Amino acid sequence: MTSPAEPTSVASDGRLRQGGRALLLALYTALRSLKLYPVENTTVQKALDDLNAASRSLLALESDLEIRLAGDFIFVNATRLRLELDNYASFSHILAMLRAFAIGGLRVHAEANRREWQIFLSLLLSLSERGEPDDRFEELAQRLQGAQVHGLEIERAAQREHDPDAEQAKEQAKRVYSQGVAVTKDVITGARLGRASSVKRVKRAVQLIVDQVLNNETSVVGLTTIRDYDEYTFTHSVNVCIFSVALGKKLGFTKLQLYDLGMTALLHDVGKARVPVEILNKTTGLDEEEWRLMQGHPWLGALTLFGMRAQDEVPYRAILVAHEHHMKTDLTGYPRTIRQRALGIFSRIVSVADGFDAATTRRSYQTVPIEPDQVLREMWQNPKRGYDPILVKALINLIGIYPVGTCVILDTFEVAVVSGPNPEGQQLNRPLVRIAVDADGAIVLPPGTPASLTEQDESGTFRRSIVKVTNPDRYGLTVGDYFV
Repeated sequence: MTSPAEPTSVASDGRLRQGGRALLLALYTALRSLKLYPVENTTVQKALDDLNAASRSLLALESDLEIRLAGDFIFVNATRLRLELDNYASFSHILAMLRAFAIGGLRVHAEANRREWQIFLSLLLSLSERGEPDDRFEELAQRLQGAQVHGLEIERAAQREHDPDAEQAKEQAKRVYSQGVAVTKDVITGARLGRASSVKRVKRAVQLIVDQVLNNETSVVGLTTIRDYDEYTFTHSVNVCIFSVALGKKLGFTKLQLYDLGMTALLHDVGKARVPVEILNKTTGLDEEEWRLMQGHPWLGALTLFGMRAQDEVPYRAILVAHEHHMKTDLTGYPRTIRQRALGIFSRIVSVADGFDAATTRRSYQTVPIEPDQVLREMWQNPKRGYDPILVKALINLIGIYPVGTCVILDTFEVAVVSGPNPEGQQLNRPLVRIAVDADGAIVLPPGTPASLTEQDESGTFRRSIVKVTNPDRYGLTVGDYFV
């Protein structure tokens, strides 16, 4: 039963998230203005006024304020700010600037004022090209102290082992994922508004995803754990594309076949553009009429793609998959068929990828998503779900019994997030993990401590084993933080 305090807590968290976004946008605007214009310029003065007002507004909610970096995420106090398409540039710029000074946290106290914000930002800009991050941090701290800045306090970032190749691969995977989301949003928004979309852009995004899966499958599959339900329709399509391409790779598809498969997967839900937004975002169950409209999205998708094909080249397979991906292998799904038919391999692959991602993603009407291991078990054991069992088995072999993003309790009393299947393809119950909570119950900051559950001690006993799957919310963990 929900306690009376929970709605208040959720509302407070929402206000903090909204205020945090406004603060970071104001911080970004002030930085850009100071870089472009002299301090006395009216644009700069207004930007500083807005920044001070945004911080005062948040301080009215919280006695003290802390902006903290954890991995590639920004937290305001204990609330993570979601990275979305409209704030990607501002958040990325602030992350880069703070990292350039090895700043892990910025505390804003009640006495912080407009003058102190101006000094702080001016110093960031003037010192940003000097020396190494550690040297910059020391000089910035000394300059702030010398200028009598007491309302803003910086904290050095924790030292982490740096792997340039891994960082570059991670950044590339993020760019590919972000571009896929942007292209999907453009296509679906364009279809909703009756506007033509560039099929060439879609093809380019799919080619990048295929190349990423072929070159660094683990990094891009890990990004499917960033399941922000505010952007569900778009991130879901990209996730289905990634899972489908990874499955196609495992089944031995050629690169050209993977391009076609990725295209069909990315566009499989385009018919939802013609379903009313209030139905897509409804937080309660659908009534009979609403469900009828929702079930129309496969054939609406086929019609939409026929229209796109008239303007540019869309593979016929994409039209077929959009129509078939909810039919089920026994044809008891929707839309109902008149004649007997056999679903194509692309439709069956996309159906499995779609079913897995949809069931493991938190939706607007769900309190919590179903745990990935339970989803796979249901898809494998329950024939009424209508998935091709061979492809479900291939998915299990691809992502393991405990898929990427599963939160698990270990027999060492640690809590970990599964980061990848066993690299040797054996012992599916012993994946790669990242320790997120240590044996003493302390949170390990993202990206966590990597560990393989195949590691053994001198006696041949496994150092760590999974006891059970758990809900990351119980430990205040956001799974996606451990992959980006």
